Amino acid sequence: MDTSDPGHAVVIGAGMAGLLAARILAERHLEVRVIDRDDLVSEPQGAPRRGVPQGRHIHALLPRGRQILEELFPGLTRQLIDAGAPAGDLLGDARLHLSGHRFARTDANLTTVSVSRPYLEACVRDRVRELPNVTFGPPTDVLGLALTPDRERVRGVRVLRRADGSAEEVLPASLVIDAMGRGSRTPSWLREHGYGSPAEDRITSDLGYSTRHYRLPAEVLGGDWGTLQGPTPARPRGGVLARIEGDRWVVTLFGLLGDHPPTEPDGFTDFAASLTFGDIDEALRSGEPLDDPVAYRFPASTRRRYERLRHFPAGLLPIGDAVCGLNPIYGQGMTVAALQALALREQMRGSAPPEPRRWLREVARIVDAPWDMVVGGDLAIPQVEGPRTAKVRMLGAYVARLHAAAAHDPRLAVAFARVMALVDPPTVLLRPGVAGRVLRGRRATPVPGGEMPPASGHPHGRSEPDPHEEVHR
Repeated sequence: MDTSDPGHAVVIGAGMAGLLAARILAERHLEVRVIDRDDLVSEPQGAPRRGVPQGRHIHALLPRGRQILEELFPGLTRQLIDAGAPAGDLLGDARLHLSGHRFARTDANLTTVSVSRPYLEACVRDRVRELPNVTFGPPTDVLGLALTPDRERVRGVRVLRRADGSAEEVLPASLVIDAMGRGSRTPSWLREHGYGSPAEDRITSDLGYSTRHYRLPAEVLGGDWGTLQGPTPARPRGGVLARIEGDRWVVTLFGLLGDHPPTEPDGFTDFAASLTFGDIDEALRSGEPLDDPVAYRFPASTRRRYERLRHFPAGLLPIGDAVCGLNPIYGQGMTVAALQALALREQMRGSAPPEPRRWLREVARIVDAPWDMVVGGDLAIPQVEGPRTAKVRMLGAYVARLHAAAAHDPRLAVAFARVMALVDPPTVLLRPGVAGRVLRGRRATPVPGGEMPPASGHPHGRSEPDPHEEVHR
């Protein structure tokens, strides 16, 4: 007999994926319970949470993600701007460096907001908390799934509140959203109930990054709100500097293949000085550090292939990083979760919860494009482990040539930026009009990278285009 409560849903995890899922489920007039290990009531507004260890580091709210959040929470963009978060165009108001090339500057009509992850999450959580049929539980550990006797359907989750004297209990629900992130235990729960575990795709990049906050002069970066430098095969390290709310700047430095930036302050600034382009180094020289560097490691991008399982319990829907944890230097995680939230809305238009296999196929479709981009970018570094198929090698060579041409061709810069922002699908880059410009484009010479320098070294030949030169279509 099905002992679940058809009017209740449980969302496990109060990160961005869980909050967006709760927002969608509330539209269906379900009673939604959001549970998390962290205390979501007494924590300071905008403070990093223990359950989000990467929350202190820089996060990107890509233009497509911002559009979706604004649709789900009208006025959120204005709220963030009023709190001091800068808004601007991805190409016209920021500096993008990929494959050793500085992209041409132009207005791409891709507005984004530069905001810290803790503050953005707090604002979204406050909006979700206002919904009359959504409640947030106390700090809670989830012990496992509760299934119907035939093990075909979820009827709730087994939980233990993080308080003295608590006993295991079952929260009844006909729908359970797994938004536990990369630490999701759904694979082990499936094994426990006889379903088997999903296959996993894994690209090992051994990424490490360190983050520090600064107070910087208003004129830094010539008025731009940020700069991104991606890794190259010759120098698999990079960094991001961005202005955020609170009149602060956040800098995250990263390196692949064990070449991790130090957390010791002098080593941190030396690592910044070693980057191919000098924007971040020059900015930090005039800055006042507000804290010490904090490190985080990300061994590999991992994709769980739930859509390939023959059987899956009804009423269980994994979402966000619980399905696919992408290399964070590409900044796509929150936007992918937002795209999945829209897909959940579409599949919840019927009277019954989404059929699991239909949901898992749709999630896989959403993940395909960002996964291919991340895999292609990581495997452009020869030492990164992963399968280099003919498709990966061909597209890698093409994208490298596109990046070179985008240093001089604003239309190519815009085309790639729109794909990177998840506004357009990657197939746009293969259309004849784009491919022709790539093949005809000048092959710009990247800023010399040479061999991997020591952490304290400066690159030689740092000849750069004028950072203030605007290139218009």
